[in-house]
Amino acid sequence: MSVSIKDVASAASVSVGTVSNVLNRPDRVAPDTVARVQAAITRLGFVRNDAARQLRAGRSRAIGLIVLDTANPFFADVARGAEERAAHEGMSVLLGNSDHLAEREDAYLDLFREQRVNGVLLTPTGMDDARIDRLRAVGTPLVLVDAEDADGRLPSVAVDDVEGGFLAAAHLLSLGRRRVAFVAGPLSVRQAADRLEGARRALDAVPDASLEVIEGEAMTVLTGRDIGRALAARPADERPDAVFCANDLLAVGLLQGAVILGGIRVPDDLALIGYDDIDFATAAVVPLSSVRQPSRTIGATAVELLLETLDDPTAARAVRFRPELIVRDSTARSRAQAPSEGRHAAVDREQCARREGRVVRSEEHHDA
Repeated sequence: MSVSIKDVASAASVSVGTVSNVLNRPDRVAPDTVARVQAAITRLGFVRNDAARQLRAGRSRAIGLIVLDTANPFFADVARGAEERAAHEGMSVLLGNSDHLAEREDAYLDLFREQRVNGVLLTPTGMDDARIDRLRAVGTPLVLVDAEDADGRLPSVAVDDVEGGFLAAAHLLSLGRRRVAFVAGPLSVRQAADRLEGARRALDAVPDASLEVIEGEAMTVLTGRDIGRALAARPADERPDAVFCANDLLAVGLLQGAVILGGIRVPDDLALIGYDDIDFATAAVVPLSSVRQPSRTIGATAVELLLETLDDPTAARAVRFRPELIVRDSTARSRAQAPSEGRHAAVDREQCARREGRVVRSEEHHDA
């Protein structure tokens, strides 16, 4: 049986009002009385009913966070950053996983509205105008995470994924690789589509380079492993000599399928780069090159934007970070192909040098 506030009051020999003051306005209660009530709370194991208190106050101390895939370490790091920043404000974060499903996203939005959260941080399943209008109609303060509203109607924080895709592909081209494959989950995912667009821009500058697009069922390790096996089963002259994976989970899986199961040598036979720079990238059997996103900073910035919105409901600031190219063993220059890069290598190196320098510093852009 749960302990009530009346039980605490009886145990501490005070009124229910005094217990309420100790819980919510302890500065109004004598120190010895506060100590006596807190001792009773501890002894009885009382847990305050935040739901009822929130209904009375009209607002909770919680923030809702809805992401596309909680199994992806990138989103776990975003959540960690949001939690750390929210904790400084005395708030907590409630996490929901939409699993790329609009109906599940809608269910979480309804749930968080019923819980009277301070606001919602959302990585949306889609960004069409009708959906943006529905999100704005929810009435709860909303910040887009890892997404942008082109019309500036909602505050947002994101990374320039087009530039990130360009960085990855230009780096592969700078190694002399010309048969590039882009491996992704469904290209309906905005992040994957933007990274592909950036890769295409890099390859357009190199006439003798080709791009193969491989669209898997999901952006997971298992999907990457299946694609790696399929590539290994091809004749050597029909395989790409470089692969850009839309995230690190795909790259880790492809590495397993191609190297461990397929016998392909990375980077000698195949240069491989991922995206996100999750912890698994450094721990892979061949440490993975990757395009880094400041995931924790994204989460923390989302909370800051929400706080701005709470102070000024008309605020709709957009923050965009630049990605960083992180070079590791999976794209090390092969001794066998180093001298024969071709006439476009200098162009590739020049394009990368401005952005790469081994690691490109993250830079924040504030849009109006």
